Amino acid sequence: MPRRRAFLKGLLGATVAGAAPLSASSAQRVLGANDRVRVGLIGNGLIGRRHLLDFQAQPDCEIAAVCEVSAERLDDAAQLAGSRARRFEDFRALLDRTDIDAVVISTPDHWHALMTIMACAAGKDVYVEKPLTLTLREGDWMIEAARRYGRVVQVGTQQRSGVHYQRARALIRHGYIGDVRAVRIGAFRNLMPGFTQPVGKSLTPAQWDLWLGPAPAVPYDPRRALYHFRWFRDYSGGQTTNLLSHQIDIVQWTTGELPLRVAAFAQRRVLGGFGETPEVFEAIFEYPGMLVTWSSREVAAGGEGGLAFFGTKGTLRIDRRGFEVVPDPDVPPERQIPDFTGPREPAPPPGRRCEPITDGGYEQVRDQFVPHVRNFLDCVKSRQQPIADLETGHRTSIACHLANIAADVGRVIRWDEAAGDIVGDAEASARLTRPYRAPWDRELRAALGRS
Repeated sequence: MPRRRAFLKGLLGATVAGAAPLSASSAQRVLGANDRVRVGLIGNGLIGRRHLLDFQAQPDCEIAAVCEVSAERLDDAAQLAGSRARRFEDFRALLDRTDIDAVVISTPDHWHALMTIMACAAGKDVYVEKPLTLTLREGDWMIEAARRYGRVVQVGTQQRSGVHYQRARALIRHGYIGDVRAVRIGAFRNLMPGFTQPVGKSLTPAQWDLWLGPAPAVPYDPRRALYHFRWFRDYSGGQTTNLLSHQIDIVQWTTGELPLRVAAFAQRRVLGGFGETPEVFEAIFEYPGMLVTWSSREVAAGGEGGLAFFGTKGTLRIDRRGFEVVPDPDVPPERQIPDFTGPREPAPPPGRRCEPITDGGYEQVRDQFVPHVRNFLDCVKSRQQPIADLETGHRTSIACHLANIAADVGRVIRWDEAAGDIVGDAEASARLTRPYRAPWDRELRAALGRS
């Protein structure tokens, strides 16, 4: 019996007998401050390759294994990682290794939850890329697994590790721009005439079933793999879970709140008849005391993207390069109402409701990605919660999933945080989960102790 399955069997037996849940120290050796963390990387695509380089650059990290279903990408990862790293096509064989402390999951979205749960059950700490989940309920299962097995899980919302994001958050929370009443988030680009061909190194028919994993079985179609997976609902929530998750994570990290109601509209019409997820998307989130809007276009690049907080004293706009505070003019309310009845006396020069700030010069990899990796490795050793912990990462995903569900059902939906459910709409609530296909449904149940 593979080590992982033997490990699960013994653990489940102990749980039934009334033993305490597995602790961090009983699952693997206890790491000291000077120990090297042995990491296995799963996935070597756009972001996975970046993580390989960033983890490899840390002096207390050893790349012990790399895993990729694509043979070409696996060769590339192994060459980057060096001769000491073991190679795996099936991630289950990597999880069976007892000489690996943590894994980095940089796969298509439909694998994030299950791999994280199985890695926790195998005694590994996890750095998992966003979006955290394909369906909302997967986040509940991930939290359950991380608690059960005493694992550290870092979510790949790297902006939290940016010093300027931390500074901007502190300014907003301390009222620098006043009472925040609105937030706008946008992502715009033009992919016309459409994505219809495979991108980069593709998969073979022999690798297809493992790539699909828990997703429904469909005939071999290499166009669905690699970056194109984002256009298909079986593997992704589109750009609403991909890009919105970064920005709304900062919003909710700043406010600590979840949306109460969500309305959304979405269309897919012109991108070559290829794919399913929306190419244009508009959503409104009602939070306590403020509204958040999300706009996404894949067919027209015009417009101001990024993230902007609008307060009663000014506006704070932020992206990965820095942030800027633009103060509102301090003009008496009566002078802001047009008067067409006659000449008016000249108004005194307006003051400013707050002072302007420009804070820039940051780089994405150096100032967010690398500190995020560093934070995770430090937490593996200290057993502290990382800056992008699993529970707040799940809350970020909740908002994204609610937008997609609202667009699908075509009506406003209400989220009850205490109940953890969409209320008053059985059709919308049913979309919070979906089944895994065999044998991955059994793997899920075993890792959660339900087999």
